[in-house]
Amino acid sequence: MSKIRFIDLFAGIGGIRKGFELACSEKGIESECVFTSEIKPYAINILKQNHPEDKISGDITTVKNSEIPDFDFLLAGFPCQAFSAAGKRLGFEDTRGTLFFEVARIIKEKKPKGFILENVEGLVNHDKENNKDEIGKTLRTILDTLKELGYKVSWKVLNSKYFSVPQERKRIYIVGTMREAPNLEHFTPVEKNLSTILECGLPTAHSPFIDLVLKNYPMDCLYGKSFKDKRGGEDNIHSWDIGLKGSVTDTEKTLLETILRERRKKKWAEEYGIDWMDGMPLTYNHIQSFFKHDDLQKLLSGLVRKDYLKREYPKQRVGNKRVQDENLPLGYNIVAGKMSFEINKVLDPNGVTPTLVAMDMQRLFVVDGQGLRTLTLREGLRLFGYPDDFKFEITKDLGYDLLGNTVVVPVIKAVATRTLDVI
Repeated sequence: MSKIRFIDLFAGIGGIRKGFELACSEKGIESECVFTSEIKPYAINILKQNHPEDKISGDITTVKNSEIPDFDFLLAGFPCQAFSAAGKRLGFEDTRGTLFFEVARIIKEKKPKGFILENVEGLVNHDKENNKDEIGKTLRTILDTLKELGYKVSWKVLNSKYFSVPQERKRIYIVGTMREAPNLEHFTPVEKNLSTILECGLPTAHSPFIDLVLKNYPMDCLYGKSFKDKRGGEDNIHSWDIGLKGSVTDTEKTLLETILRERRKKKWAEEYGIDWMDGMPLTYNHIQSFFKHDDLQKLLSGLVRKDYLKREYPKQRVGNKRVQDENLPLGYNIVAGKMSFEINKVLDPNGVTPTLVAMDMQRLFVVDGQGLRTLTLREGLRLFGYPDDFKFEITKDLGYDLLGNTVVVPVIKAVATRTLDVI
């Protein structure tokens, strides 16, 4: 095959397209995108920056099959939705009302040679009816639909950290052709660490919080550290470790760390006579049973005044919510949660990043020289395997949002290569 025509649905910034084009180019196959659909305005802006000659169609649900040119391959990073519980055949008809139906109805009409679909790892167990089932009803319906349309289908959850990208990111890839199911097994792992994509010598961030962190910790001790008060462990830095709300004594710090551990034990829920929840408030008597100190009440009251501890009632389950039960004794609990701090995590240059999501990216920091800063957009693109000539002129906030929802280009390239091998 000398030329492949393809369409790109739910295109985002064009990551699936980029990986597919790279795979075609490596095989000496000319590729042409004949139709693109995306609804997010600032994603469309990036698509136009990189593909100025292309016309971008909007909402795919309003596009008729007749308005889509004939093509050889369909690419789609479609959203995950549950299917109707009323469905019985678990095939094409049961996908109506979901965005996957748009993919299925175009495949049914156009009968391309193949397709590449990408989705979140959670699709595997989505809408699972029985915990013993290998996959959930949603994925089962998708696979049955694609087979019903005449395709031999493979699927696999792949982690980007084994595809030369220093990010832990698991996604499901569903591929198929009319000829045979592509092989998605036994890719040769290629691992890189974060330092390979970092820029150096950039301006660093300054704030009272960051100043406190740098005052209390040497740079190399910050690698891989998270900032959250509701988890213990060596990899977590707490507000009291940096004196964020006021200085604490060694005794106060020990008390806080002990409460932090104890509040997760199920035995306290049994004493209250309620369902266990992770992070129970503990009464004075509870705390006195594991922390012996003559001035315990004074210590607890002082930590409440400094806002490291708060007084609250244990929570009872009411429907799908947890509600404080004022009929139970007041207890002491840790105040701040994961989302409370300016920095969520300082990334380790010798490791890989956690899965990057839009809402967290602005709180991931790296060490640069003698300071800390957030990831640049170019570094963000590299963490998804985009080449450095990819255009991405956009504000940082919007750029983070787009990156948190994009695909990993080298994984798409590898999956596309296997799929192209079949045809």
